[in-house]
Amino acid sequence: MKVLFNPSRKTASLIPEWRSRLVLGFLLTSLTILISRAVYLQALNKDFLQQQGQSRHERVIKQNMQRGNIKDRNGEILAVSAPVRSIWIEPERVHATPEQIKQLAGLIGVKEAVIRQRIDSGKKFVYLRRQLPPALAEKVTELNIKGVNLKHEFYRYYPARELAAHILGFTDIDGRGQEGVELAWQDMLTGEDGKRRVIKDRIGRIVEDVEQIQSPKPGQDVILSIDSKIQYLAYRELARAVKKQHAKTGSIVALDVRTGEVLAMANYPAFNPNQRSSMNNEVIRNRVLVDTFEPGSTLKPFVVAVAMETGRITPDTLMETSGGKLKIGRAVIHDVRDKGNLTVSQVIQASSNVGAAKIALLLPPKTFWEMLNRSGFGAETGIGFPGEASGRLRAYNTWRPIEQATMSYGHGISASLMQLARAYTLFATDGELKPVTLLKRDMPAVGQKVISRETAQSVRKMLELAVQPEGTGSSARISGYRVAGKTGTAHKRFKDRKGYAKDRYISSFVGFAPASDPRVIIAIMIDEPSGGNYYGGTVAAPVFSRVMEGTLRILNIPFDGPLGNLVISPVRTELEDKG
Repeated sequence: MKVLFNPSRKTASLIPEWRSRLVLGFLLTSLTILISRAVYLQALNKDFLQQQGQSRHERVIKQNMQRGNIKDRNGEILAVSAPVRSIWIEPERVHATPEQIKQLAGLIGVKEAVIRQRIDSGKKFVYLRRQLPPALAEKVTELNIKGVNLKHEFYRYYPARELAAHILGFTDIDGRGQEGVELAWQDMLTGEDGKRRVIKDRIGRIVEDVEQIQSPKPGQDVILSIDSKIQYLAYRELARAVKKQHAKTGSIVALDVRTGEVLAMANYPAFNPNQRSSMNNEVIRNRVLVDTFEPGSTLKPFVVAVAMETGRITPDTLMETSGGKLKIGRAVIHDVRDKGNLTVSQVIQASSNVGAAKIALLLPPKTFWEMLNRSGFGAETGIGFPGEASGRLRAYNTWRPIEQATMSYGHGISASLMQLARAYTLFATDGELKPVTLLKRDMPAVGQKVISRETAQSVRKMLELAVQPEGTGSSARISGYRVAGKTGTAHKRFKDRKGYAKDRYISSFVGFAPASDPRVIIAIMIDEPSGGNYYGGTVAAPVFSRVMEGTLRILNIPFDGPLGNLVISPVRTELEDKG
């Protein structure tokens, strides 16, 4: 029988049995390890793979919440946030052709060289351009550049521009309040940002929302006490006066007597909060609240009030001012001219420094100091505005007689315009110092009783006399309304040394109307008028007249005085004091 050759049998006979079993065991062991590893990764330790996948496609993004609006008392918007987009990149993930970079540069207004420099920066996050209009940002998306992303943001816009700039302040590019109401009520306006998990494609576009991690909470609106119509009127007239008098600066504030609400507050020069390039530390200061000055003769009603409260004088008490001079030690206090002997009422009407100084010297220093302190001088008003000044009211035990005398007409004491306006609520009410606010109030405010009703009404009558033709504030009168107020003209102190500048003045006026039932207080300060006039009666009082007249009409306040043309006294500047 013929035997055929069988290679497999021959090969099998040549391989030892143990070796074949070893190979088979190795293969089975490897397969078991692979299956175990797969089970471990897919079932027991799947978080790792999910994390790796998520890190490449899944992102947690912040949802910027829209900042609350700021509105005036009538609902008119003063500050609003508009949606915008910001363009940012992940430099290490950017893949763009030269043509794409050229197109990107043209769309966002950034030079190609700058874009390439930021791509090569080695950073993980770089902005290319902030706050673009949404339509323009969508064109950037259409370029399909990997690593270029959009961020939803908001741009803060101020429709009133300069008119209310010092009240509102402004935000930085990230929406954080930097000055004014924006800073003071930052927490209320901001709200809380949200967070959501999304899936992005390879070029950074969101293709799926996975889940909402944290719901956003919108910022609340802030309703101010400001009336936009009165604010416009106050700013316009203040700007005209500063320009006409070639003054350095000017400030004005209007208060509601009953509620303590700020109806208007303006400074000039101002700035446009929509244009950051126009801002500097000098122009953004709200001088009504953060700057102080010596109030001059607008302080005289307070020394009269405390002297009446303590029974030392009455409105008809005769003060010897004949000669127009009062010597205290080596110092001499002057009136502008010899006004003869005056009653206390006439001391206010004619604004006599000598008369006011003599009244002050009738008082114990502590009594005079307590009156000024209880009237709000030397302390913040509590309005909540950032950087508010407290002014300067020195301790009474440091006063010398000459200092107590000059303080009666506003020298040696400093106050903000807001402090001065608030202090006059004593005379516009029945002796209460009203709390002031920038937020709208629905109810009259309860003030602190400082002087009696009788004293408040007596001083009010004296302030009415001060705006009559024989008074220093005749330019403050208004057709159809009775007005009460006081002028002030003070030399400016040197900043770098002691003493006063002879040729630099601060002109001021504080008053209220209607005098029969006061509703509005307005205070004006003009810093360094140089147009030929510097008396409070000729520089500040006319501004008061125009703003107060418009304000009373806007508020629809009934007439309480005679209608007709007003005759302004031609000798008012001779009666005005320079104290």
